[in-house]
Formats: sequence, structure tokens, C-alpha cells
Amino acid sequence: MIWQSASEFWAMGGYGVYVWGSMGVSAALLASEVWLARMGRSQALDAVCEAMDAQALDAETPGAAVASPGGASRPIHFSQGVTS
Repeated sequence: MIWQSASEFWAMGGYGVYVWGSMGVSAALLASEVWLARMGRSQALDAVCEAMDAQALDAETPGAAVASPGGASRPIHFSQGVTS
């Protein structure tokens, strides 16, 4: 289409409200998707950092119980090293 003026372009032959409304909604949804992805990444990184800190704290405490993959806890046994 060829428009004679900028106002005709924005009016889009009488469908401007629908065209620009659709563009606005699409832009808002894309922006919210980026924001939600960043928030989810941030929360996941925080959870990993907390788990690593908890694991490091448990490793520093002698005799502390550590959860096994089955969910049951087992005591940590520290060896002084192997002598040959």
C-alpha cells in the first residue's frame, strides 16, 4: 500500500486501531516473556547457590548428616587419609 500522508499510514485504511493494538500487545507479551525468563534464571541461580552453600556448610561440619539420592540421610565419615 502507498499512503499519501503519515496520518493515513497510522490509520491503516481504518484498521489502525486493530493493527497498532496488535503490535502493542505483541510487544508487551514479548517484553514480559523476557522479564519472566530473567526472573526464572535469577531464581534458579539463587537456588543453586543456596544448595551449594548448604552443601559446603555440611561438608565443614564433622559428623553431619547428608541426604542421599534416595532421600534418607546418612552420616559423613571423614578418613585421615590412606597410608601405604
